[in-house]
Amino acid sequence: MEVKIRGVGDVAEFIDARPGIRGRASIIWWLLLGGLFLEALANVAMSAGLDPMTDDLSLSAGQVAMLTSLSSWVALLFNPIGGAIADRIGRVPPLIAAKALAVLGAVLACTAAGVFQVAFGRVFVGMAYGIDFAIAMAMLAEFTPRKFSARLNTWQGIWYTAVSLNLIFAIVFFQMGTGDSIWRYLLGTCGVVALVLLILQSCYLVESPTWQARKNRLAGAARSMSKIYGQRFVAAESPIGELQGPPTANRGLKNLKLIFRGRYLPRTILAATVQLVQSIQYFGVGWYLPIIAVALFGSDFIFNTVGTLVFNVFGIIGGFASAWLSAKIGQRIASKWGFLIVFIVLVIFGFAYDSLPLWLGFALPSLFILCHSIGPAANGKSLSSLSFRSEIRATANGFIGAIGSFGAALGLLIFPLLQEAFGLGPTFLIVAVFPLAAFIVCSVISWEPTRAEVHVDEETDAPQFV
Repeated sequence: MEVKIRGVGDVAEFIDARPGIRGRASIIWWLLLGGLFLEALANVAMSAGLDPMTDDLSLSAGQVAMLTSLSSWVALLFNPIGGAIADRIGRVPPLIAAKALAVLGAVLACTAAGVFQVAFGRVFVGMAYGIDFAIAMAMLAEFTPRKFSARLNTWQGIWYTAVSLNLIFAIVFFQMGTGDSIWRYLLGTCGVVALVLLILQSCYLVESPTWQARKNRLAGAARSMSKIYGQRFVAAESPIGELQGPPTANRGLKNLKLIFRGRYLPRTILAATVQLVQSIQYFGVGWYLPIIAVALFGSDFIFNTVGTLVFNVFGIIGGFASAWLSAKIGQRIASKWGFLIVFIVLVIFGFAYDSLPLWLGFALPSLFILCHSIGPAANGKSLSSLSFRSEIRATANGFIGAIGSFGAALGLLIFPLLQEAFGLGPTFLIVAVFPLAAFIVCSVISWEPTRAEVHVDEETDAPQFV
């Protein structure tokens, strides 16, 4: 049966009518999540190998702060660049380029002879991370039927699966007798994963038909739909006077000003706040769990790594449960209460981390990771991916992703410096201010994409969210 494509409304209507994400659409969906898996693996490889790297390269606190935050600073720049490129030329080419950059960065870092060579490799990793995250989440949103939009939060479960797998790799490599050079093996593993994804994405990704249709490339949209869904689609002229959605925004980075207008402004503030603060609290606390475990449990590498693995299992549970919770209560509400519980945990840690019984030393970080992953961690990127129309979605994701990268860089930078200057307890209390502020913002702004009605006007696609 032949299906005619007259514009983005026809594409959106067909995708939203799907009973699930199946066939080649499912392959594309999981390959996009594979890119996010790689980002997590690359980020956490530094965390798991940080203590041995510090000894191996004789790093100072300043060098540790520089190395751990560098890729996030670079991603801050390349988030909006990648998003703008994707909104102008398409989703697939920059995604493939990001994997090539990740391979290069991993090779340079894992073979480095000193701190500056590692830093050079991390620059390429940051470029890949910045480009990929903005685009992958936008493309996931464009392949997901509206009734399954909460499933975008699955990326958070994938993230913690990668984190946990990296910790398992750390235990295996340690048992192999790699010593202080274990960090090289962890970073090298990221290069192997990047290479596999480069090959698979090159073979199986198909350009987003939603983006193509919003760009009035109806023939391309029809070809993409045919490849993805296994039936014949053809481009057709729209009836005279019929307009599917507003005039197309075709101005690259200049499209960014659109997300600060009208109904988009509170969405931008909400998504940016959730993204910023979840990044600060994760990369300022969660990323350093292997270091925190040393303070809590002593210096035994295997025991601490297993302890950190236990913490992150709760991240897997929360990450995959976040899609269910957001579908039940909404992404904003899940973020709001997640921030509040994280604030309480950080305050308890701030006042009593050095006097906690062993069971509570395990329970509190586990609760932190669970509430972080089931609420704000997943929703920062999902909120931005579901709040904007197709041809500005990646640009908006890039901007909000840049804010998240700034939060990640800030968290990675301030934790070792604050810990050295004030100690672990005061550092927890300082970081606790951020989730409290985010809780307030989530209480004030009421935008909820998973509860939005379908509406067509001058600002939105047809159909799209109000």
